[in-house]
Amino acid sequence: MSTAALTTVRASRGPGGRGRMIRRLVPGVLLVLLALTGPFLAAHPLDKPVTAPFATAGDGAPLGGDQLGRDVLSRLLHGGTALIGSALLVAAVVTALAALAGCFAVLHPAVGRAVERTADVFILLPPILGIMLIALAGPGGGRWAVISAAIILGTPYAVRIVASAAAPLADAGYVEAALAGGESLTYTAVRELLPNLRATILALFGLRFVEAVYVISMAGFLQIGPQPPAADWALMIRENSSGILLNPWAVVAPSMAIAALAISVNLAAASLAPRSARKAVTTP
Repeated sequence: MSTAALTTVRASRGPGGRGRMIRRLVPGVLLVLLALTGPFLAAHPLDKPVTAPFATAGDGAPLGGDQLGRDVLSRLLHGGTALIGSALLVAAVVTALAALAGCFAVLHPAVGRAVERTADVFILLPPILGIMLIALAGPGGGRWAVISAAIILGTPYAVRIVASAAAPLADAGYVEAALAGGESLTYTAVRELLPNLRATILALFGLRFVEAVYVISMAGFLQIGPQPPAADWALMIRENSSGILLNPWAVVAPSMAIAALAISVNLAAASLAPRSARKAVTTP
């Protein structure tokens, strides 16, 4: 990143910005660590019945039992690892593809037109229909199929965001000088454009993570992806919805976990980016 861009990033945080950034980072980091270490903290195996079906909270089961009498808290602790890993993979791949494609689009007009038209087609595809078409077409419709669907559906919009942010930079003197000096498009994109798009890409990564959490959770609720007896937060909501009046925690706990994860990670990502990038990068 250039000195001017780095100064802009620091200035945008303002006085006390570092303290606010740390306070926003802590909840997200702690929640992610808890979800990743959850399987080691669970008191019971995820598939072992320990109570009556939909038993209320009591000894040995602080959040009661699910539809098969399995400990809700233990399954909750097991259910976040795969979701976070999948969402991180989706966010990383989508952001990387969007960063490269967006920069190439503004440096090469023909590529830009092709990217724009392709993105328009995919953006118009309803997310639920897209997930069902892509995920169900994969072998077994498992988690990898859902991850592939999330990447395919998330990349076009992200490319448009990066291209919009990179367009003003494409006419900058240092970019024109690099192209006039015979530098390749790859070199110009990676060494000249991307360092000056750090704030936008960072904010985009956080929002793509949140979107991936929602997409994967929605697929799990539709029973596309992880299948019983897997411990998955969205799948827990689907499985236990019929007994919400008997043991509300079987549905409320995984719902709160998904919401807390999305909110905390979004706040953490937003705290690392200047306000201009936070306004520019929004979810569809």
